[in-house]
Amino acid sequence: MSLVGKKAPFFSDSAVVNGNDIVENFSLKQYEGEKYVIFFFYPKDFTFVCPTEILAFQNKIEEFEKRGVAVVGCSTDSEFSHWAWLNTEKNKGGIQGVKFPIVADLTKTISMNYDVLAGDYDYNEDGEAFFNGAPVAYRGLFLIDKKGVVRHSLINDMPLGRSVDEALRMVDALKHFEEYGEVCPANWKEGDDAMQASADGVASYLSKH
Repeated sequence: MSLVGKKAPFFSDSAVVNGNDIVENFSLKQYEGEKYVIFFFYPKDFTFVCPTEILAFQNKIEEFEKRGVAVVGCSTDSEFSHWAWLNTEKNKGGIQGVKFPIVADLTKTISMNYDVLAGDYDYNEDGEAFFNGAPVAYRGLFLIDKKGVVRHSLINDMPLGRSVDEALRMVDALKHFEEYGEVCPANWKEGDDAMQASADGVASYLSKH
């Protein structure tokens, strides 16, 4: 089920922040009332597409920060795996230099609650538990507003990397709607015309475009 329009599922778990510090009981609750959040999942540390996405978010971190957005990553690896990857040089496959928090979802409960886990637990005829599918997260992304409500979500299969620029565009669209009450049409970007959510507003916009 889609989480859009609902409160983002709560969690409190270990994370690596500032690229080097392991903290316990990390939660998105700390941002409520203060910042928007881009919360994204990726399949696994020390892989292939994942570092390109994580480094792309870091390369645009100032763009997110000036919009009042906290970027937070998450995978089903442990905080120790995150720490090791964050402290591995880029030319050796690492993501050294990334400063935004990366959450450890070793129990997979966060991924399950956000409905991005690429499989689920089941039982065989003997009552033995097993995991059906891949025990890692799809490439889920959630834009969460200052009230803790999910306003946008995107889930990609594992081979399909995301667009960081599109995440920024969605932040801009949400902020524009909140500030001006105007809705944002297809392919809208900051500086373009938006429109009033009415028949007259649509007609006026279409007549100009």
